[in-house]
Amino acid sequence: MDKKKLAVPLVCHGHSRPVVDLFYSPVTPDGFFLISASKDSSPMLRNGETGDWIGTFEGHKGAVWSCCLDTNALRAASASADFTAKLWDALTGDELHSFEHKHIVRACAFSEDTHLLLTGGVEKILRIFDLNRQDAPPREVDSSPGSIRTVAWLHSDQTILSSCTDMGGVRLWDIRSGKIVQTLDTKSPVTSAEVSQDGRYITTADGSTVKFWDANHFGLVKSYNMPCNVESASLEPKLGNKFVAGGEDMWIHVFDFNTGEQIGCNKGHHGPVHCVRFSPGGESYASGSEDGTIRIWQTGPANLEENDSLSRNGPTGKVKALADDVAHKIESFHISKEGKASEKDKATDA
Repeated sequence: MDKKKLAVPLVCHGHSRPVVDLFYSPVTPDGFFLISASKDSSPMLRNGETGDWIGTFEGHKGAVWSCCLDTNALRAASASADFTAKLWDALTGDELHSFEHKHIVRACAFSEDTHLLLTGGVEKILRIFDLNRQDAPPREVDSSPGSIRTVAWLHSDQTILSSCTDMGGVRLWDIRSGKIVQTLDTKSPVTSAEVSQDGRYITTADGSTVKFWDANHFGLVKSYNMPCNVESASLEPKLGNKFVAGGEDMWIHVFDFNTGEQIGCNKGHHGPVHCVRFSPGGESYASGSEDGTIRIWQTGPANLEENDSLSRNGPTGKVKALADDVAHKIESFHISKEGKASEKDKATDA
């Protein structure tokens, strides 16, 4: 009898604690990149296509809750339980600046023009830092009704969105006035909010529901009930015909965007899935889990035998050639041992 064919992901080891956020850069002349945030306090940069580890950003003293890359993948940012958001050189791994906060920072996002960094967290204050004047006080938008969980930019950096840890809804703020111009209502707190690559949709995950909103008129376009509580959802960026969702059942579910029908289910994680994100070309998507691994799943029909396994701890063969293309860009990166446990960070893991 034939073995059952299963999708086999690239498995990316290295983090010693749960992976709680993932972010893909746009496609750059050097390819595209994937950055991951983990409770182990050390964000990691990888080749987005192969999953090969490039380097680790070292300097945080607490769990890192959020991470992102700018449009050119030249700088990275991270938000941490150590009350800071940090700006990094993505070519060398050097810390460029540390933005001090008064409480845990849960979310960060670069503006599209790469000049601004938006942060939010337990303080209930949205801060906008001018990266051209890093020592200048940030602009503050301080009327968030609750502790901030997610942030994002849209409308060519004219609008920001945020969701809260302890209440439903997504709030949209006009940058010029600093006022809330719209609230997208949800029953449960929104744990993931993604603006689609073409700027048309906002994808949200709240409780056991994934919703798609018109990003320009803010109407609800689609709402689908999930088989379990999901923490994250991502829309395929090129065709927009499917989306993925992951959550407490440890599986990555693939759905048809137009009908909500489940068209795939990938199993492999050994803990709840905290984040899922499509690559910029839609050819693959990544998932990060409580089990400390990142798995990169191919969107296409590439299936291998159930017992086959692919690991991306070290480059081999064709993968090595792809990794070497990136290596010149990252020559002086501070490379630490993968998965190094840092005991001193436990106190600020929140």
